Amino acid sequence: MISKFLDFISEYLAHRKGLLPIIGLILIIINLILQFIFPGSILITSNLFLHLGLIVAIFGLMLAWAL
Repeated sequence: MISKFLDFISEYLAHRKGLLPIIGLILIIINLILQFIFPGSILITSNLFLHLGLIVAIFGLMLAWAL
């Protein structure tokens, strides 16, 4: 079951190589916007969306290079 899921994901992302970096950039932009809307929130002070977006973008670039 996991093997079929990984096959499906790899086939899906092989044709959409820029999808994960774009999602990562969107998460980084969301972090920037939320800093001005909710300045005292624990999600914003920890920069969760910034770190998550950076990890997704780097993973997407490495995956696109491999596929």
